[in-house]
Amino acid sequence: MKFLIIQLRPENEASDNEFAAFLSMSGLKIDEVDRIRMEISGLPAISARDYAGVIVGGGSSNVSDPEEKKPDFQRKFEADLQPLLTEIYEYDVPFLGACYGFGALVQHQKGIVSKEKYGEPVGVTVLKKTAEGKLDPLTKDLPDTFEAFCGHKEACQLLPPDAVNLLTSDTCPIQLFRLKENIYATQFHPELDTEGIIVRINTYKHAGYFPPEEADTLIKAVEKENVFVPATILRNFVDRYRK
Repeated sequence: MKFLIIQLRPENEASDNEFAAFLSMSGLKIDEVDRIRMEISGLPAISARDYAGVIVGGGSSNVSDPEEKKPDFQRKFEADLQPLLTEIYEYDVPFLGACYGFGALVQHQKGIVSKEKYGEPVGVTVLKKTAEGKLDPLTKDLPDTFEAFCGHKEACQLLPPDAVNLLTSDTCPIQLFRLKENIYATQFHPELDTEGIIVRINTYKHAGYFPPEEADTLIKAVEKENVFVPATILRNFVDRYRK
């Protein structure tokens, strides 16, 4: 069975870089995946159960934005995504949501996502395993603390009722959680390396994450980082559910 990678970035360079990163960091080959850019065409009539697992990436869209401020393509793909998330939860289909995929899952499962607090600037954050994170198959072999790339305006204020928090940080308490046995979501970007975050800094320097004139300073800062542990989460997810 293939994995399904769902994306929502309208910017071609950032979308292609994200897709390539999901492949390289997870160990997936191109013939093992189906790719859907739902910002272009929405979601076709598909069943999550036809896939070994579903991965949803990120973008500048925020689930907590008022409906009237969302572009038409976002309202379209959000409506399309709801029945797929319902199926994923009902049947405990392996799922990994990153960034936007995190917020979409929290909101779908009656948690709270907003910009009230816990947003993080573009750069590195230090993650820590919770007690449950030391036992979960996706995170138990990770160091107790490690760095990851992040940058988000909204964050989870309240987890869904049956969610288990696996990773936390001082600036954002919910960084990775699990629902049921097989449904995961990360606030940070497990697919990002230094090259990838530089692409995103350049792509989104006018998107309100930071003052545009600070882009070069941010790039110089991330060039000094060596972030590699988060990719293990992607590899563990794929290795666990590859069929």
